[in-house]
Amino acid sequence: MLQYILRRIVIVIPLLVLISMVSFMLIELPPGDYLVQYIATIENTTGERPTEAEIASLRAMYGLDQPVIVRYFRWITNVLRGDLGRSFQHNKNVVELLRERVPLTMAVTLVAMIFSWAVAVPIGIFSAVRQYSLFDYIFTFIGFIGLATPSFLLALVILWIALSRFGFSASGLFSSEFIDAPWSWAKFVDLLKHIWIPAIILGFSGTAGLIRTMRANLLDELRKPYVTTARAKGLTERKLIFKYPVRVAINPLISNIGSLLPELFSGSTLVAIVLNLQTVGPVLLNSLLSQDMYVAGSIILILSTLTVIGTLISDILLAWSDPRIRFEGGIR
Repeated sequence: MLQYILRRIVIVIPLLVLISMVSFMLIELPPGDYLVQYIATIENTTGERPTEAEIASLRAMYGLDQPVIVRYFRWITNVLRGDLGRSFQHNKNVVELLRERVPLTMAVTLVAMIFSWAVAVPIGIFSAVRQYSLFDYIFTFIGFIGLATPSFLLALVILWIALSRFGFSASGLFSSEFIDAPWSWAKFVDLLKHIWIPAIILGFSGTAGLIRTMRANLLDELRKPYVTTARAKGLTERKLIFKYPVRVAINPLISNIGSLLPELFSGSTLVAIVLNLQTVGPVLLNSLLSQDMYVAGSIILILSTLTVIGTLISDILLAWSDPRIRFEGGIR
């Protein structure tokens, strides 16, 4: 197992270098740069265009007068030192900018994932064991509704219901008096009062998909001969289901862990915009629109790194949970 992990880590290093290069080049592909957007904003607000000397001075200050390959190597060198660069749009260090939003992003998404797994796995098992029962039909119908409903549309509906029926706004993660306040116990309690709404919205679609996946895989396992043999030998139904078929049926859910780490970091961008959440997703979108390359490049690089690490973790968990993967894959 250790040799397998080390081999995967060696493969990851050049992959991350390639990802960083592709990410930075993609950000540079659109015509113009941040300074072009900045000058256009000044012209629209003041009606005056900066002089050529001022523009050249700004380009030199932001390092935009250098070739793209030079800017990339300067950026990646600073990243290796722990410096992600400076945001043009927000005029602050990228690390400082992300430090404000990453904890909230991870809290919201983590609660949503816990909600999805805690609800989906038991319901999927129950639907498979009680196939074609009334509850199976009900959960199947709810699952189809969840898969067909976009999360941002569900967020809009909940915002409207909360405001029109109950008279309160479901947007944001804090009450107005706690938005800019320093962290305290009262602010933490206020966060807990607000976090469950975006968590349920983010987790609803994922829950529906996990239910369908768990139910379908468990139904396939329950029809296999080893289940019939174990039942004929007198193994209790509860032990039979949870010891063998469930362990195999949950493998696709474990393999999905590779996408959970980047989701923990980014959250859902559209839902965050609709609900006015202080998460990383809107920052990434704004940085791409304004070509704030250091912010966009840093976030994309972090997301890519987390995806690779998450895939490695899911592979290790699969090899640990399923002996067939260990022996067929040559892992000892």
